[in-house]
Amino acid sequence: MRIDILTLFPEMFEGFLSCSIIKRAIEKKLVEINIVNFRDYSTDPHKKVDDTPYGGGSGMVLMVQPIYDAVMDLKKDDTKVILLTPDGKKYNQREAYELKKYKHLIIICGHYEGFDDRIRNIVDLELSIGDYILTGGEIPSMVIADSIVRLIDGVIDPSSHINDSFNPNTNLLDYPTYTKPRDFRGMKVPDVLVGGNHKEIEEYRKKESIEKTSRVRPDLLEK
Repeated sequence: MRIDILTLFPEMFEGFLSCSIIKRAIEKKLVEINIVNFRDYSTDPHKKVDDTPYGGGSGMVLMVQPIYDAVMDLKKDDTKVILLTPDGKKYNQREAYELKKYKHLIIICGHYEGFDDRIRNIVDLELSIGDYILTGGEIPSMVIADSIVRLIDGVIDPSSHINDSFNPNTNLLDYPTYTKPRDFRGMKVPDVLVGGNHKEIEEYRKKESIEKTSRVRPDLLEK
């Protein structure tokens, strides 16, 4: 898979690309992540990418030309173009599984007061990671890229994401897990987990998963 992230702040991605699972996935050539500064596509002599909004108002608005030209330059026949915007469709694990199917994604990071609405004409999907406002789309783009990359075959053990919270097949939260020591200041690991009976362990985990979902996120059970 190839992911192109269009941003004005490529330096924000240095840590994201050089650590942990993302770094290993890149080194194993399971994913290619390119950080593209769309300022490079500006036709303005001073590489300007924003301007004041027509009709007045506060802040600066991203211009359509640099982003349009960047997308047209990078886009292929099988590309999915994603715009990150607070009024987009709310992102979830099911969407991550859907996007994992594509060979090429372009993710556009918005910034400043907003973007020229004509940019919406060149995108296939508008996404938001929650009902709140950030200074830009850089952090959401990392969230989305991370959630997709970990689903790619060979990046992590498949059982790790099959049993994740929000898995589309179950819509349940993950069951609680424990490790050594068995007893920490009177807080003990449940006996069923150390008894060696795998059927009982599976039943316990399923029960705990349902109970936790019911208590913390009952809306998931309604779905």
